[in-house]
Amino acid sequence: MTTITIRPAAGSYTIRAKGAILGETSRAVELLEGGRAPVIYVPREDMAMAFLDPSDRQTTCPHKGVASYYSVATPEGRLQDVVWSYENPKPGAEGIKGYLAFYPDVMVQRV
Repeated sequence: MTTITIRPAAGSYTIRAKGAILGETSRAVELLEGGRAPVIYVPREDMAMAFLDPSDRQTTCPHKGVASYYSVATPEGRLQDVVWSYENPKPGAEGIKGYLAFYPDVMVQRV
């Protein structure tokens, strides 16, 4: 069985897409799932949500639930489905409700 651990992420983070700053936070959480690399989740309140467009894409994780996706509009173009969120996470993953995670196209940098 895969274990999920959600804990406060140390430090502050800046979230960028093609050079544009989308958000900054010191309230990020780190999700650890089995042997996978940690994923940083950022509170929506710390993001410029105007840059994010909801997508029709959804995926399902047996441990976290259904993820909905967002695309990011940048001056250089659109980054399709590079942000995801679990609106109603499964029990054990409730700590990421209201948070966003990012694919490598969007850079989350610890500062």
